[in-house]
Amino acid sequence: MPYFIYRDKKCWYEENGEGYPLLLLHGNTASSRMFAEVEKLYRKNFKTILIDFLGHGKSERVEEFQTDLWFDEAMQVIAFLDQTGYQKVNLIGSSGGAQVAINVALERPDLVNKVIADSFEGDTPLKAFVENVIEDREASKQDEGIRGFYIFNHGETWEQVVDCDTKAIHDHYIGNGKFFHRPLSMLKADILFTGSREDEFATPQFYDDVYQGLIEKIGHGKIKLFEKGGHPALLSNGQEFYEAACSFLQE
Repeated sequence: MPYFIYRDKKCWYEENGEGYPLLLLHGNTASSRMFAEVEKLYRKNFKTILIDFLGHGKSERVEEFQTDLWFDEAMQVIAFLDQTGYQKVNLIGSSGGAQVAINVALERPDLVNKVIADSFEGDTPLKAFVENVIEDREASKQDEGIRGFYIFNHGETWEQVVDCDTKAIHDHYIGNGKFFHRPLSMLKADILFTGSREDEFATPQFYDDVYQGLIEKIGHGKIKLFEKGGHPALLSNGQEFYEAACSFLQE
């Protein structure tokens, strides 16, 4: 299996198809396996690249995640692109992967063509989510469906991944509270914000308000919201999301 190196650790990746390179970036407590069904759509028109962030999926495990998790994962993507020689790639980040994608574009605009940021809370953590994250994660371990998702993505070490992620989210909120190191006004890449009005983690109006606020800070950007489907929109609106993504990335 192919790996790239980050901080002397092995991170797994996979490339499929031909065409313009498109990285799919997974969210918190997930791995690239979250894209198992929809990735096949994208490889029709793009060279898809899947990455398991350090400590996730098929990548090497660590004792704990960096507190500034979404920035650190962006540094992993940049390390991958530098080591493999890719330039001007397209990025789709879903849920926590959206913050990662934006961080990559902010830190290394020379490496990024366009960004799709899907189903995420904006440029700062949601207080209500973070304040309950420890309780909610413990409850999720007892939920058969959610536990099955964890196992599907990480195998027998799933609980360590969940605990590391929970600690990183909590500690990041206490000590930092911002997802991005640079002002959003510095974002050069074209960006599309996506989400679903039926997202179980958000109100129907949430993404309208948050994404419009981000566009005002950036100075450009587009919004595509789906009327149906749960979290994240990329998965719950598979075909329709794919068509919207192709339209944006290929225009």
